[in-house]
Amino acid sequence: METETMIALGKLGAAGALCIAAVGSAIGSGTAGLAAVGAWKRAYMQDRPANFMLVSFVGAPLSQIIYSFILMLVMQGRAEAMPHSWPFFLVGGIFAGIGMAASAILQGKSGAAGADSLGETGKGFNLYLMTIGMVETVALFVLVFMLLLLPTPA
Repeated sequence: METETMIALGKLGAAGALCIAAVGSAIGSGTAGLAAVGAWKRAYMQDRPANFMLVSFVGAPLSQIIYSFILMLVMQGRAEAMPHSWPFFLVGGIFAGIGMAASAILQGKSGAAGADSLGETGKGFNLYLMTIGMVETVALFVLVFMLLLLPTPA
């Protein structure tokens, strides 16, 4: 296989990590956003002010894009320096993206539950945010462990 092809396949894995995580972030933010809009609607129907803090639940799943972007940048540089490691970069990038996407999707579901609860009761924001933070930890672990597993140039 030509060196250019190996580099391209390694970079494809890096791009896969970003793109797959971005899909998860979109799904997670959309899920939490739907619940936030519903909570705001209930508040308006009851002549109560809308709770702006629900926006934090909607935005939380977007951080996985940042983590995957960092991973992509590191992987691209290593893929160029180590073209023969392309299988690791390709498969590792895809699986890292899936892990981050799963974190974002479930973070959005947790955010949706938090938005519904906070919108209904007006209480528990810190607890709901801590739950979202725990789910976020999965994406951080994927980033850190993947960075540690990446082959390094000699």
